[in-house]
Amino acid sequence: MGGHPCPPPEGPPATDPAAAPSSWEGHTRGSRSYRRILVALFAAGVATFAQLYSLQGVLPLLASDLRVSAPRAALTVSAATLGLAVAVVPWSAVADRWGRVRAMSASTVSATLLGLVVPLAPGLGPMLVVRFFEGVALAGLPAVAVAYLAEEVHRLHVPGAAGTYVAGTTIGGLLGRLVAGPVGEALGWRWGVATVAFLAAAATAVFLTLVPPARRFAPVPRGVGPGLGANLLANLRRPDMLVLFWQGFALMGGFVAVYNYLGFRLEDAPFDLPQTAISLLFLAYLAGTVSSRSSGRLVERLGRRTTLVGSVAVELVGLALTLVPWLPAVLAGLVVFTAGFFGAHAVASGWTGQRAPQGRAQATSLYNLFCYAGSSVVGWLAGYAFASHGWGALGALVGGLAVSAAVLAALVLRPLPGAAR
Repeated sequence: MGGHPCPPPEGPPATDPAAAPSSWEGHTRGSRSYRRILVALFAAGVATFAQLYSLQGVLPLLASDLRVSAPRAALTVSAATLGLAVAVVPWSAVADRWGRVRAMSASTVSATLLGLVVPLAPGLGPMLVVRFFEGVALAGLPAVAVAYLAEEVHRLHVPGAAGTYVAGTTIGGLLGRLVAGPVGEALGWRWGVATVAFLAAAATAVFLTLVPPARRFAPVPRGVGPGLGANLLANLRRPDMLVLFWQGFALMGGFVAVYNYLGFRLEDAPFDLPQTAISLLFLAYLAGTVSSRSSGRLVERLGRRTTLVGSVAVELVGLALTLVPWLPAVLAGLVVFTAGFFGAHAVASGWTGQRAPQGRAQATSLYNLFCYAGSSVVGWLAGYAFASHGWGALGALVGGLAVSAAVLAALVLRPLPGAAR
């Protein structure tokens, strides 16, 4: 997920030369089909990420109702992100056989159906099982969306299209949390989560209606071309790709940790905020919507590496502000932290597809695997740091991960010969 500021490698040839002649280079900005792609992928991003993080908006309510600790309540988020992490690579293989549009459609529909089951779970254990499989289903979209855009959109317009998709994921993350919290406080957390699932169903319908069929996708027959294992190993053997994958693990893990536990911090002294007010903090996600769209322009001016490292530095400034025990500082810090994260995330995810030596779909899937592995592991373990030693300990963990990501990016991620900065 993210913007490509320079031309990605060309996609595979079309299966029907008459329908998609070799001279056709992809949907161009301003065309009706390009607008349909933007709206469809935006809606799919909303559907996916609203469901993925809806529980995050009601974690204090869920913990109180089920009488569990904050780290155990956060497992409802980690279970879904873990399912997503383990399934992104298999989904990329499915997409190579089925096609990008079929895979994304199956993903969004099955995830929405499971999302409607989550509020009916009788306890924490069954809910974690359903949430895990919901994450497995949700993985199809992030596993495939960037590869679909790189194949179907003209290479000069991929940055804007990918930025719009990332913006949809930020709006989805915002809606999931923002809707679930107030509805949950008024009617119970189960109704809050159910409301988000209904909204995701509507967004899924928009995606299915508008997404154009693929014109440049060619199914990969079994035994033809590099296999899944070869594509994965080609990416895992390169130090630059490993550093990009670490960006996903470290930055996404820290980001989810902050949003998992900030609500618990703010409902206690000296803040003493009600759940509805806490839910409004997720409006900070709008900063991510802006920064993910603007990252492509920054890359054109400054280069990918500078933009990536600079975005992480912005994230660290925001994190430091959240340590101040004064609500305006915490609010400002959350906005800055969110903007920095999404700027870095958009650059790193886009760079992954551009630098992949082979198997673009597998490279983007590996990036997502590391992202959501970090979300699951760091998002859970940070709760114990917070429970034992307070917000400062959580900030130290998240900050250390971010610094490691920036240092490795600065040292290892140099421009490829013949590519843009």
